[in-house]
Amino acid sequence: MVASAKKFYRSAAWFALACLVVPMFASYYFDDMFSSISYLFEDPSLTQLGWDSAGYGLYASGYSVLCVFGGLIVGGILLDKWGVRISGSIFVGMMAAGAGVVLWALLSGASWSLKAAYAGVMFFGLGSEIAGTAVTRSIAKWFRDGPMALAMGLQLAIARLGTAFALVLAPKLVRQTAGHVYTLAETARPALVGMGLMALGLILWAVFVALDARTGSRIDVEENPSGASSDDDAFRFRDVVGVLGNKNFWLLGLLCVLFYSSIIAFKKFAGAILIPRFDIPASTAGWMVSMLPFSTVIFAPLFGMLVDKAGKGTRWMVLGAVLALIAHLFLAFAPAGVPFWGYLAMVFLGFGYSLVPAALWPSVPKIVPDKVLGTTFALIYWVQNLGLMSFKWVAGVLLGKSAGGPVTVELMFVALCAAAVAVALMFRRTSARHPELKLDAANQ
Repeated sequence: MVASAKKFYRSAAWFALACLVVPMFASYYFDDMFSSISYLFEDPSLTQLGWDSAGYGLYASGYSVLCVFGGLIVGGILLDKWGVRISGSIFVGMMAAGAGVVLWALLSGASWSLKAAYAGVMFFGLGSEIAGTAVTRSIAKWFRDGPMALAMGLQLAIARLGTAFALVLAPKLVRQTAGHVYTLAETARPALVGMGLMALGLILWAVFVALDARTGSRIDVEENPSGASSDDDAFRFRDVVGVLGNKNFWLLGLLCVLFYSSIIAFKKFAGAILIPRFDIPASTAGWMVSMLPFSTVIFAPLFGMLVDKAGKGTRWMVLGAVLALIAHLFLAFAPAGVPFWGYLAMVFLGFGYSLVPAALWPSVPKIVPDKVLGTTFALIYWVQNLGLMSFKWVAGVLLGKSAGGPVTVELMFVALCAAAVAVALMFRRTSARHPELKLDAANQ
């Protein structure tokens, strides 16, 4: 990039990032709005909605259905073929529309409410994932020659504030009351707040599209004044096969699915796990698990800066996976009824939740060419969602089947983390054997 283009680019990049984080904040909030009040679904008689744990687990798993069955792959290809502005707008709109269907289903209380919410969350999930892919691809473009890991860390941190907001706000919107049957309106309060956030996200996405159309296009022209593109830079569908044949893609994909499943699936049932394990009220459980996203607000950008300046990304991946493993060992085997162990586990899990993504996502542009970057991100999200769909459903079934469900679920998460450590070690060995990829090199 020539000097004039770089100067102009940097002046707008941070504003673009500010617009991009809001739709992701709304997405994370809506996805986790029931996590700290999941106890509502332990008994169908607690709500007029009438869902049980298995039903809630089915609802939560619906997020990944369209993603797994081809939606993410198609969406990623569309990002590379049509560009972020067109494809991203389609899927941000789908995200908001799916959330609207979920809200409508929660308020209806009809016998088909679970089916309608399941359909809504499927569209919300696909829209969210492709929107997230579009955001990540946009950051990779705007910060290609700058602090990419820092920018991705900031985006991740602010998005996860949406999770923290949901975890803390939901118990206040739906207060825990013994013997109370929660009305449809009470149960739907978190979703109503989520729709307000979606509306704001749509507005700022439109602002980003306008900015990217004007500023992004000017930068592209300065980088390539002739406007010509070589055949080597053109996207072809056979490039997807090349990505699938890339060993490093599969290592990152496996690490992603194992690591994120141990945290995201855990958050979905955090209340149902932490409350009986440590004998705490729902509000305390909400604050306890909110340590995860709150910690990333501080540490994800810091670790992103560390990766940018010091490199050694594969080492941070290994360390983050180990910390997550220790956290779930605490949750599974620490003495029951002692909240200290729950808080300590959240500290370890929070550090891991910041370390691994700070190193993982900036590694993706290093293993594939730019022309298939959107497809590659989408394929990694596809692998991730395949696991999330399965493990959320399994967690709901395990919690609903036995009194020892929380410990049983935690044993599943321990196994996932142990496998994540093994994959991270394999990726570190790949980095040592292939220094030309610069996986452990600093980004600036």
